[in-house]
Amino acid sequence: MNLKDLYIDFFVSKGHKQIPSAPVVPENDPSVLFNTAGMQPLVPYLMGQKHPYGTRLCDYQKCIRTNDLESVGDTTHHTFFEMLGNWSLGDYFKEESIEWSFEFLTKILNIPINRLGVTVFAGNDLIPFDEVSYNKWLSLGIPASRIAKTVDDNFWIAGDVGPCGSDTEIFYFRSDEELPEIFDVQDERFVEIWNNVFMEYYKDEKGNITELPKKNVDTGMGVERTTAILEGVNDNYLSSIWQDVIHLIEEISGVSYKGHEKSMRVIADHMRTAVFIAADPSGIKPSNTDQGYILRRLIRRAIRHAKQLNIDINSDWDQRIAKIILKKYQSYYAELKENAQVVLNVLAEEKQKFNRTLEKGLREFDKIIKNHNDIDATHAFHLYDTYGFPIELTKELASEKGLQVDEQGFKEKFRAHQELSRTASQGKFKGGLAGNGEVETKYHTATHLLNAALKVVVDKNVHQKGSNITSERMRFDFSCDHKLTEEEKQKVEELVNKWIQEGLEVTVEEMPKDRAIASGAECMFIEKYPDIVTVYSIGDVSHELCGGPHVKNTRELGTFKIKKEEASSAGVRRIKAVLIEK
Repeated sequence: MNLKDLYIDFFVSKGHKQIPSAPVVPENDPSVLFNTAGMQPLVPYLMGQKHPYGTRLCDYQKCIRTNDLESVGDTTHHTFFEMLGNWSLGDYFKEESIEWSFEFLTKILNIPINRLGVTVFAGNDLIPFDEVSYNKWLSLGIPASRIAKTVDDNFWIAGDVGPCGSDTEIFYFRSDEELPEIFDVQDERFVEIWNNVFMEYYKDEKGNITELPKKNVDTGMGVERTTAILEGVNDNYLSSIWQDVIHLIEEISGVSYKGHEKSMRVIADHMRTAVFIAADPSGIKPSNTDQGYILRRLIRRAIRHAKQLNIDINSDWDQRIAKIILKKYQSYYAELKENAQVVLNVLAEEKQKFNRTLEKGLREFDKIIKNHNDIDATHAFHLYDTYGFPIELTKELASEKGLQVDEQGFKEKFRAHQELSRTASQGKFKGGLAGNGEVETKYHTATHLLNAALKVVVDKNVHQKGSNITSERMRFDFSCDHKLTEEEKQKVEELVNKWIQEGLEVTVEEMPKDRAIASGAECMFIEKYPDIVTVYSIGDVSHELCGGPHVKNTRELGTFKIKKEEASSAGVRRIKAVLIEK
């Protein structure tokens, strides 16, 4: 049975409810481009919001990290990975969490106890030594010599303030050498496979630590690393997760994995990540900004490494690899089945665009390095602007030749060139906008009216969870535990149109954040707002913290029409609507 299935079955047997994997593009967290950890989509619930599935949760979550993209090509790095997680929201705590982790590892996965080592929080001036975790590990048969006490590595907090606490990390001895008697956290033969975080404190702005009334557990285990360990391979790409893709790349290229490891790993990893980004419900397409830039960069880097393996770039090599990935994961992630053709089209179109200029660009690169010792900003930007070379590709090519690139100079030229795109991007992340035109401004104002109407018709505790606006439609996500009835949708629509017809004035005021909260202003993620905030009011109907922009009077909006209402994620519904001009 697949590791994901074993994990979910085990924790369901312990009273957990499986929750769906959130999309790779965060729906209610504009601070990051992608979900980078299994716990990220659960932050509101770890902060105290009630989860519709209850207090014991488990899942497998799609995650993307691109901060060390250039490291992909070694045995362990991936841009996309799956994280297994189980959570307690004010339910069980340390003893049960540790016991179940131990049981899963030793009884379900049959990992020998003597190959495990663990760490616990040693304590400091503010928080005591985690004696509960230490004693629990002892009782389960982990000897004291295999329990390391640390401070920095066993304390978790998401930022500077907020919920925090100790954690206990579980390590596996990944080596054929003789097992040491003592577990040394600096011994690289021991690799971390699971982390159990115990959120029992709150740290305020002054650094004060207080106990939380409700204590949470957040755990995480990486599928790729654990699978490689269970299968006894020291190269993740030799595990069953990757072997079908690697074998196909060998077949397409006509060369063996051995001796061509880096290029094959890059192609396998980047193609998998590109498939998941392109299949995401957010509809990301290759571009020069935000998530689209990452998608473009991944596809183009995979193409370059395919070329290094002498693969015929104009063949259907990318489609064949993508189809294997789609087939393998679609039983776990429905969007891969629903958007399979979208994925194949994205890959084909981007390959076609890049292929047009790749050969010319490589010739231009060779011409530049013949006449220059290094690559200055002007040439780096020329390769980007004329031949579509991301700066990372230029750096990679230069590095292979032992040359330097003026990356800082390139960035300055890039910033100037991308000013319009960057401005639009900022608008998107401030208010869910894809652009700041007149039509988008109308839709943005309409989201405030929709939010207010949902509170009246559905439940006063409805809150916005995210929005996405284009010049053609608005998409609005909100907290709700049920599918809206036809009557509810009709009432919401009628109420929004009533307010539009009343010609309500839209006013704006800047004020301290504390005053805004005291006045009852609605907001998403209050901690992300600065000390002075902008509050938009629409008559007496809506009062929200917002970055704008808005119309001056609701009469400007036209007629509001709901086109679709559907599930977005656990406890979150989504409305797609349009404004029809009078």
